[in-house]
Amino acid sequence: MATALTSVHDHPFQRTSVMTHIAWVPEEWVEAAEDVLAGLAERHPSRTIALFPHAGEEHAIEGSVEVHCFPVGEGRSVCTETIRIRLGGLAASVPASVVEPLLLPDLPVFLRWRGLPPFGAEHFESLLSVVDRLIVDSTEWTDLPAPYERLAECFDRVTVSDIAWARTSRWRPMLASLWPDIADAGRIRVKGTAAQAQLLAGWLRSRLKRDIELEHEPHDRLVGVDIGGEPTPFPPGDPPQPADVLSDELDRFSRDRVYEDAVRAAAA
Repeated sequence: MATALTSVHDHPFQRTSVMTHIAWVPEEWVEAAEDVLAGLAERHPSRTIALFPHAGEEHAIEGSVEVHCFPVGEGRSVCTETIRIRLGGLAASVPASVVEPLLLPDLPVFLRWRGLPPFGAEHFESLLSVVDRLIVDSTEWTDLPAPYERLAECFDRVTVSDIAWARTSRWRPMLASLWPDIADAGRIRVKGTAAQAQLLAGWLRSRLKRDIELEHEPHDRLVGVDIGGEPTPFPPGDPPQPADVLSDELDRFSRDRVYEDAVRAAAA
């Protein structure tokens, strides 16, 4: 492996990691993933292992290591590591055997999976067996809500976070504040991504414990919700940036039972 070191001159530095962050990054997601990783480095000192699969190539493992250091005051710096590994051929089907020797002992392990996970596939299952938390973004998925049924099967095996769900967090308190007026609502209309629409409908069904009709108006972000024909007030603040959303998810360690109920209701 080649090694590149980026540091702050004349400052003593401490290599500090609070977790191991694994990212599975197929070719179509490389640019987006690199942008997010750059935004995370300073906020989450960690060992990041970015896996770039190329299953059609010959069996090969190629890697590089970078150490980035950031000043933390009093002439000191904290450093974070990024390990990029290109997996070809057979290596792409057994990634856990590649990452296990690189995991930091006694620290949590997070897996950020770009795109739709291939539920049941060997390479996905192998990584799921060595991590504490799976982070997905169901906005990246097609054919919703069908994939939520397979995702729900993972809930008792690993803690799951969904960035699409996190992006509804400003809206859910607004919707909850409409109680009890929404108790008899039979329809929710969402202008946003398909994932946000499905998850909000699932959330409302799980809370009211009955079916709710969903009407979805596609948009690249969540900009409007009507319940029973009544528009919900727009929540204050700006939508968070992708690195901010992932950063928040990396701070969570317990299961989100409300999210799990929403996923099951969306898939039903």
